[in-house]
Amino acid sequence: MNTRHAEVTFHIDEETSHDERERFRDVLLAMDGVMAASYHDEKPHLMLIEYNPEVIKSIEFVNAAKKHGLHAELIGF
Repeated sequence: MNTRHAEVTFHIDEETSHDERERFRDVLLAMDGVMAASYHDEKPHLMLIEYNPEVIKSIEFVNAAKKHGLHAELIGF
């Protein structure tokens, strides 16, 4: 059985602390279909999300950001 996966770069508009990014990353990782979510403190506005597009649509990441008081966009989807 092959699991499909896709990657998207996610841009968060707000200035966030390391702890805030960790909490939001945990939110993403808890979503069904998300396999990985990572960021680097050197580029705090960007996250890379790996997910199964058969399980979750990338727009759900934007919706999750909104739910947590963040403004964000998908890059390269």
